[in-house]
Parts: sequence; C-alpha cells; structure tokens
Amino acid sequence: MENIYPAPDQGWEAFKGHFIMAMPGLADPNFAYTVTSICEHSPEGAVGVVVNRVHPFLFGKDIFEELKIEYEPGAESVPIHLGGPVHSNEVFVLHGPPFNWEGCLMVTPFFAMSNTRDILEAIAMGRGPQSMMIALGCAGWGPEQLESEIKQNAWLTCPVTEEILFDTPVEAQWEEALRKMGIDPALLSDTAGHA
Repeated sequence: MENIYPAPDQGWEAFKGHFIMAMPGLADPNFAYTVTSICEHSPEGAVGVVVNRVHPFLFGKDIFEELKIEYEPGAESVPIHLGGPVHSNEVFVLHGPPFNWEGCLMVTPFFAMSNTRDILEAIAMGRGPQSMMIALGCAGWGPEQLESEIKQNAWLTCPVTEEILFDTPVEAQWEEALRKMGIDPALLSDTAGHA
C-alpha cells in the first residue's frame, strides 16, 4: 500500500490535490462516508470540496436563476453538490480545462477550482468545461487541523484522479477511492486503531 503522507520535499503543498476519505468511525454527520478534494493546503490551513454528496432538491436552474444568469435547455438539470458546511451559500466549481476563468485556482495539472461568475455563465450556456461539478459550500480546516485529524485516523488519503472526480457516480466514489489505495471497503472497521 502506498504511503499516505506526502513527501517532506512537497513543502506546504502537502495534501493539495489529494482526496481525503472519511473513515467509517468519523462521527461528524457533515463528513460521514465522504470523499473530499483538498484544493488548497498551507500553514494557514486547508480548503476542500466534498465531491460525493448531491443536493436532493437543487439543480443548475436554481443557481442560475438566483444569480440572474440566462441558461440553455439542459443546463437547468445540472446537479448541485453539497460541498461542505463552510461558506454554504457560495458556489465552487471543480473543473477540467479550460483554465482561463477569472478566479481559477489550479489544484493539479488536470483540474482547478473556480468560483467566479464567468465560469457559471459559460456552464449555463453550454460553453463551460466538459468535466466539471458545481458545489454549494466547502470544507475548511485551521492550521495543522487536517494533519492532526489524519494522524488520528479520521481520514485516509490518496491523490485525486480524474476518473473518480468526474466519471464515477457519486454513490460509488467513496468505495472506488478506497479501492484505488488497495483497501477493501468491506474490511474497514469503524473503530480507529494505531499501528
């Protein structure tokens, strides 16, 4: 099994560009069985977006109408993800190329996070990135909080893959991310242990 901790020479990029998968024993209902993409990680903390929870009642049309953005047929049914409990009224877009949006933060060479109006307008008119997901809210950690939670076995980590992020159905993402690490999800205990 690969080492879950980034190499020391990665400096403060640490878990940026990694998935964190909640261990079964994680009691916080905001994160039970979630897969979160860490989009930024620095000495000030970390920011991520939960990728495997979809809002049951909100769709693209709700976001576009709220922001008074015109949209084409088809865009009204774009799913809206529940990105996390922080900034829950803000929109975040995880996406593949192109990367020329106003507020584009590169996470890895193949995906970025944006949260500006221009990318939403493009998505609404069918001109946005081919690979993308729209989320309301994000997840945040203070200085050294994420590292501490990982050491306490609250999370498993692996590098983000395009396949899991954009092509795997949300209900299968948690198990698929674990399988990518060589872990059988059925064998995970909900009791944390320390080796």
